[in-house]
Amino acid sequence: MANVIIDGKEYEVVKNYRDALDIADLEGKITEYFDNFDYILGDYAYGKVRLKGFNEKGNKYYKPINDYAKIADYIKNNCAYDCRYFILKRLVVEKK
Repeated sequence: MANVIIDGKEYEVVKNYRDALDIADLEGKITEYFDNFDYILGDYAYGKVRLKGFNEKGNKYYKPINDYAKIADYIKNNCAYDCRYFILKRLVVEKK
């Protein structure tokens, strides 16, 4: 999939279900709170985007509630049926 830049940070688009990803809609919404997450899930409810962070087990900020392996369960149990959603993977540039 393609890479996108949002507020100066680069992400890989892992999934863009029903063409949900709207860069302009995300500008200013992915705050530094999400810097410690490997993935960001965005879903649309009532015309507004909701964001949730997820991590892989190797991340030092990993908690079972935010386990990336459970993202399908989160979508099924916490998002509106067949809603538009996207998953972004944070790409970190190594500092030299």
